[in-house]
Amino acid sequence: LGYLWSVLSPLSMALIYYFAFKIVLKVPIENFILYLITGLFAWQWFINSVVSSSVSLLGNASLIKKVNFPRYFIPLSGVLNDAFHFVLSLPVIVGFVLFYKTYPTVDWVYGIPLTILSQFLITYGFALAVSSINLFFRDLERLTGIFLNILFYATPIIYTSDLIPKEFRNYMLLNPMYAVVEEWHLIFMKGTFDWELFAISLTHGLIIFFVGFVIFKKLSWRFAEVL
Repeated sequence: LGYLWSVLSPLSMALIYYFAFKIVLKVPIENFILYLITGLFAWQWFINSVVSSSVSLLGNASLIKKVNFPRYFIPLSGVLNDAFHFVLSLPVIVGFVLFYKTYPTVDWVYGIPLTILSQFLITYGFALAVSSINLFFRDLERLTGIFLNILFYATPIIYTSDLIPKEFRNYMLLNPMYAVVEEWHLIFMKGTFDWELFAISLTHGLIIFFVGFVIFKKLSWRFAEVL
């Protein structure tokens, strides 16, 4: 389904969570569908890229063996593809924004590109690490799925950060997707851009990208041998 799948998947999940948390549990979150969508579309980009990266090198084994080229282009192509789908899905989010009578602001002009940048660094960093390590430790693919499930529920996508007990809020900053998702919520629901959250997400992005790149670089010379 291509692009259509990138829209239908988060929309269907949003409907499920809306029924479970708004209708059944009656969670007190205003404009809950819009809140869900702004988080789920961003999460869809992240999880698709990280999951696909775990087998990206394995899936291109013949290419890696036969052609000499920068290997980091392989996970990069997957991340950029999912990023492109996310950008194409932004009109859908804007449609819901207008439906809930929240209108675009000047902060969108720089807030959206900057938040995309920080999420790209986080996503690509994870993709580099996962794609390279999985060649040597094949169970990482399954562990990645478990880790992403934990990270999803540790990220304020189906609940707001206000509902998190105070004693746990500082620990939320250790979650690399926390600041990114919160930034998307602020941009589309309130039309504001928080520079402090951006600084946190960018710091996470730079650290994760650096670590992922170093891991990939140190292991890349053995890729052809292992494959």
